[in-house]
Amino acid sequence: MTEEVSFKKLKEIFFIFLKLGAFTFGGGYAMIPLIEEEVVHKRKWIKEEEVIDVFAVAESIPGAIAINSSTFIGYKIAGRKGAIAANIGVILPSVFIITLIASVFGRFQDNPIIQAALLGVRSCVVALIGVAAFSLSKKALRDKLTVLLWLITVLCILIMDLHPIFMIISGGLIGLLVMKIMPDKVEEIIKGRGDNE
Repeated sequence: MTEEVSFKKLKEIFFIFLKLGAFTFGGGYAMIPLIEEEVVHKRKWIKEEEVIDVFAVAESIPGAIAINSSTFIGYKIAGRKGAIAANIGVILPSVFIITLIASVFGRFQDNPIIQAALLGVRSCVVALIGVAAFSLSKKALRDKLTVLLWLITVLCILIMDLHPIFMIISGGLIGLLVMKIMPDKVEEIIKGRGDNE
């Protein structure tokens, strides 16, 4: 990818992520369906399968998932300049909105209308995250091995109350171990994933 990216492309990246930042309530996971729609389906900047990788990387490193994922996607599209454009775009709405809310929230937080609106927003966010999780699971859980790892992870988080960061690191280590023990199986899974892209 060349660093010589047109201003028009950078402007497009900036405004797409500005829109995503402005209309994503509930954190980075709520962004998944919106990112898929804008970046995968409409513009075909990245492949559908890459969204899983983007969010896996974004969650594995320090920082907000929305910022990490937008930076990563911006970089994939247009290098460093694309990463900067996407990052600024996704951050600006939050900075503006939270500054505005912080200045008036104390006066209105007990207002029944505000509480009702927040109740509705929370419900929609849960639905968006659920749909995103279902969509990602269809792409990521393609064989018995990945389904087994998913099930173990869910049980460890729910029953043993293990921190998600620990599970992500463990998942990476387990993946490396499986690759060492069963390299042909891992290659088959990766090839099968590539064939479906």
